[in-house]
Amino acid sequence: MGDNVEIGIYTKGDAMRIANDQGLDLVEISPKADPPVCKVMDYKKFLYEQKKRDKALKAKASKVVVKEIRFGPQTDDHDYNFKKKHAEKFLKEGAKLKAFVFFKGRSIIFKEQGQILLLRLAQDLEEFGKVEQMPKLEGKRMTMFIAPSKKDKK
Repeated sequence: MGDNVEIGIYTKGDAMRIANDQGLDLVEISPKADPPVCKVMDYKKFLYEQKKRDKALKAKASKVVVKEIRFGPQTDDHDYNFKKKHAEKFLKEGAKLKAFVFFKGRSIIFKEQGQILLLRLAQDLEEFGKVEQMPKLEGKRMTMFIAPSKKDKK
């Protein structure tokens, strides 16, 4: 692109003529510079390559998957262990885990039990992930986030 033209300072008319002679476009790179900096290039090809580059970067970007596990404030041991196995599987797959205790009606009086339950889960899943956000009460939900360990990620 512009191999036979030397880099230099040209008038606007000369630069347009050079671009037209080569069948290319004159693209203004830095309009605020004095004199303005322009480049002779195939603008459509430039846009196509830029779009292709952006698409490749987007494909490489990791998508964060968040899986949810719901508990009640008085969840039984069997149910707890069943949900804990699912949580382990999610963390091994590299997904973030959102564990929450949902308080229905007057069960909000058991918020300490809900917090104990979430902390117990965090302790049991210590080898698979680390706590990103400690249990926090938001309305009728007590939520905790656990991110997967780096070593377990595939």
